Amino acid sequence: MIRERSSGILMHISSLPSEYGIGDFGKEAYNFVDFLVKAKQKNWQVLPLGITSFGDSPYQSFSAFAGNPYFIDLDEFIERGYLTRDEVKSYDFGKDPKKVDYGLLYKNKMKLLKIAYERAIKYIENALHEFYLKNIDWLREFALFMALKEHHRNKSWLFWDEKYRKIDSKEVLDFEKENKNKINFWTFTQYFFIKQWNRLKKYANKNGINIIGDLPIYIAEDSADVWANPRLFNLNKDLFPITVSGCPPDAFSEKGQLWGNPIYNWAAMEDDEYSWWIKRFQHSFKLFDILRVDHFRGFESYWEVKYGAKDAVDGQWTKGPGMKLFKKLKTELGDLNIIAEDLGFLTEDVKKLLKDSGFPGMKVLQFAFDSREESDYLPHNYDENSVVYTGTHDNSTVIGWLSSANKDDVNYATEYLKLDQNEGENWGFIRGAWGSTSYLAITTMQDLLGLDDRARMNIPSTVGGNWTWRMEKTDITEEVIKKIGHMTRIYRR
Repeated sequence: MIRERSSGILMHISSLPSEYGIGDFGKEAYNFVDFLVKAKQKNWQVLPLGITSFGDSPYQSFSAFAGNPYFIDLDEFIERGYLTRDEVKSYDFGKDPKKVDYGLLYKNKMKLLKIAYERAIKYIENALHEFYLKNIDWLREFALFMALKEHHRNKSWLFWDEKYRKIDSKEVLDFEKENKNKINFWTFTQYFFIKQWNRLKKYANKNGINIIGDLPIYIAEDSADVWANPRLFNLNKDLFPITVSGCPPDAFSEKGQLWGNPIYNWAAMEDDEYSWWIKRFQHSFKLFDILRVDHFRGFESYWEVKYGAKDAVDGQWTKGPGMKLFKKLKTELGDLNIIAEDLGFLTEDVKKLLKDSGFPGMKVLQFAFDSREESDYLPHNYDENSVVYTGTHDNSTVIGWLSSANKDDVNYATEYLKLDQNEGENWGFIRGAWGSTSYLAITTMQDLLGLDDRARMNIPSTVGGNWTWRMEKTDITEEVIKKIGHMTRIYRR
């Protein structure tokens, strides 16, 4: 696959400016595409777009396929007459334009979406039905799951009434017949999510911008996928997970990271010729031009911990599907434009999987500057088939790292990148990435703006206060556009 030298910005949809408490697919998303064009960028990377569950993390979703209704642009409903502007303005989405308040969104934006649905249904009933039939292989289980979840006061499906815990039970089938309107609401959210996203993606592509998406390796325990496909997961006879995901203790976390997602039953998936994965990748490549696959090393070996463990210390490495999965994906879907997130402890077997797949791995510049030893993350060690990031959603910002990292490491970074406080130390990091041999260079929007850790997106292994950062309209200045455009030109990206 030909990979042209280019660059781009990592900026999640939720972080865009908006009047309605969270970034969405409205006018500010189009303005962001216009900014990328002016800044000579060719790529816009986003985090997973799934409907978020506990902790508001886009990596813990109620569905591997469904999109987040929070991203639906309410202005379209106002234009269509499904809502009035005064009505929308009467709801509280939060007072801080720099933070997402997920509690208020859940309470108020979902109310407005339900009002819009009740008013719209008579006009779009046929279109919704067609959309449902076209996407029935994932949409039926998602919409039914979410309606049942509401019926059970939003409890995890593991704690629903016993008779509703199996998708093919008589009670579930009866519920489906008797609650068509409640189920149809969730179809409505997906209809407008995909319609608005496709329109935005088309605009980006028309302007020479690729969209880079993100595919989490694991699925949330409380999800339509686990509920509807229990045989594909490592569950006991009562449908509770036997083991869950995480990663072992390392330099960043002495007790490891306990993610808590159910582990796949890879033997059952292989027997099924990986059809669920084929469906998932096929769906993802309808939404994105390029796909970053999260925790790639987990396809070679994954860390699993007993369900109910308090931390990830007592776990074990277990072999994953390796190249069998990726060969099957290639056979069914052809060459896929994938970025492998290969961060963390890499064994020779993981390195071999990356090489055999042909996918580019990731280099994170913040990880490069251990003053005591050589690092694969130093730009002079990169190979062309790689993607370099100044930092990711899980890191400090560059400015945050400079103020908190080991002094010797900061001094080494300062020397290596020739950091200049007058220019802005974040720009030295961007130059280091842009000037490297990696075919693709990405910086976060926070690093482009030179923000400190108050703008950090996520602190791994913590719940609460993450995923909330938002940009303000005034943050993008002509100076920023000129500076990044000039750097992109001189490094031929």
